[in-house]
Amino acid sequence: MNKALIIIPAYNEGITIGNLLDRLKEPDISSIADILVMNDASKDNTGEVVRSKGIQVVDNIYNLGYGSGLQLGYKYAVSHGYEYVIQMDADGQHDICNIPEIYKALTTADKDGNIPDIVLGSRFINGWKDYPTSLLKKIAYKLFGFLIMLGTRKKITDPTTGLQGLNRKAFSHYSRYGNFDDKYPDANMLMQMLLLRFNVVEIRALMHTRKSGVSMHSGIIKPMIYMFRMSVSIIAVWIRIKLFKEQI
Repeated sequence: MNKALIIIPAYNEGITIGNLLDRLKEPDISSIADILVMNDASKDNTGEVVRSKGIQVVDNIYNLGYGSGLQLGYKYAVSHGYEYVIQMDADGQHDICNIPEIYKALTTADKDGNIPDIVLGSRFINGWKDYPTSLLKKIAYKLFGFLIMLGTRKKITDPTTGLQGLNRKAFSHYSRYGNFDDKYPDANMLMQMLLLRFNVVEIRALMHTRKSGVSMHSGIIKPMIYMFRMSVSIIAVWIRIKLFKEQI
């Protein structure tokens, strides 16, 4: 068993996940991390594809949602003694070349001797030019980043990135009841962890646009609802921790 576990939440990703898993089996990845796919009651052949590759998979009987799938993966990592978790999407947007870089960042101290609790793979450290995105999503990213900066004084360029590395302290915290959003764990969780004094850092990540399937934030109405819900959640986290002194 490796020290790190790659957790991949998947819902109807049968078209893309096979190629992703093949690439994750390459020696530079397989030598540092095991793989766990959280199949969230997919209606296609996602589970069958994963099993055909000899990869560990958890098949949810009912669709629990993105956040619940991740949290179940954290519980698995805790119970199996992993020291690090790297989470990535199943749709091919997260290039596997980021995995060694995130692992390196998780295990390397900075000049002051501090080791990160959470490493974020950012699309936007060098601005927007390298990764095309819609105007509405740009507004959302800017808004979430502004709220985090306002609440924590920490600049986060990509507050909704699904490509993250966590040490045992961080994913153990997330694994416990009430500590993790079971639907959309994005910028609100970063606000929480920063306020609780977890060390969060960003590194540049290579990402691709989705080639197939449908994003859970597709269309016009869904992104607007998501933007409102996430903004309220970020503010609520700040109120709970800063005003009510809640130690989640």
